[in-house]
Amino acid sequence: MYEVLKTEGQAKRGRLTTVHGVVETPVFMNVGTVAAIKGAVSTEDLMGIKTQIELSNTYHLHVRPGDELIKELGGLHKFMAWDKPILTDSGGFQVFSLAGLRKIKEEGVTFHSHVDGHLIFMGPEESMQIQSNLGSTIAMAFDECPSSVADRTYVQNSVDRTTRWLARCKTKMQELNQTEGTINPHQMLFGINQGAIYDDIRMDHAKRIAEMDLDGYAVGGLAVGETHEQMYHILDVTVPLLPKDKPTYLMGVGTPANILEGVERGVDFFDCVYPSRNGRHGHVYTKHGKLNLFNQKFEKDMRPIEEGCGCPACRKYSRAYIRHLLKAKEMLGMRLCVLHNLYFYNNMMEEIRDALDEGRFASYKRDLLDSMARGE
Repeated sequence: MYEVLKTEGQAKRGRLTTVHGVVETPVFMNVGTVAAIKGAVSTEDLMGIKTQIELSNTYHLHVRPGDELIKELGGLHKFMAWDKPILTDSGGFQVFSLAGLRKIKEEGVTFHSHVDGHLIFMGPEESMQIQSNLGSTIAMAFDECPSSVADRTYVQNSVDRTTRWLARCKTKMQELNQTEGTINPHQMLFGINQGAIYDDIRMDHAKRIAEMDLDGYAVGGLAVGETHEQMYHILDVTVPLLPKDKPTYLMGVGTPANILEGVERGVDFFDCVYPSRNGRHGHVYTKHGKLNLFNQKFEKDMRPIEEGCGCPACRKYSRAYIRHLLKAKEMLGMRLCVLHNLYFYNNMMEEIRDALDEGRFASYKRDLLDSMARGE
């Protein structure tokens, strides 16, 4: 069940109640592609850095270790020792990212595995079955994510097929949720809006899927090559056409600035690999902008990454020490940077929710963007 607690302009402060617990929105989902956050981050760590919900990848877990094995072992929550909500994406993004390894037909998509090259077929029914085996809290519908530079005819045909696939996903999920032995018979289904950067295709698709009475709605196919201005424009024209009484999820986005702009436009859920990927390369987020801890100027800097930050790295360690670890290729350096970045994102979302609760989101957004632009 999703309820809107407060609004400020288009921005929503919400609450999603699931079988695995409550998610306060707006929220950032911490990305654990193969049931782990890259950077040696445990689920115990996630509890300590304000993580509400974790995201894992259907395609990757199907390839390795196998969704049937995970089901046999009690489902994804038990497998990775995480009892809070999990969202699994559908494998649809791999239709985009593995473009050289796949063939799309009405029935579904044939992939060559990126691990060993063996052929995999995945369509709406297969994606729902895999996600049911994983037992995630929220399953994403199987879709195609067309390139942002694809021509109009291709995008329209792709979106029409994605709509047909969504109907098949809904039917299959209803069947699976009623099947004896299903790990999570309360699994939710989110549909995905596509349409590249064509306003009218996006808007028409939003109207069509809004009528299908799903548990939530995502805007996909952004942050894949278009400009930030194009992305914000697509959100401006699309999000108002999605149901206000259901959560809205902007897939694969993004930077702190992207998130602030998304919240302003009514988005509830975000996910992105930036905080963990950047952390593994010594790039850390602060309210004064992003720092590269490999820089020489931090060699003798005994301050924490960010003064007043409550993350495990900032509570104990200095920029100088973390820089030394990174230079020495010690895993602890990478781990501390990832923990800091995930905490920064999760804490920023908490501050956004507080600002919405208190009717001051507009000023919070302006102040944080100004501070990040000014730098140290």
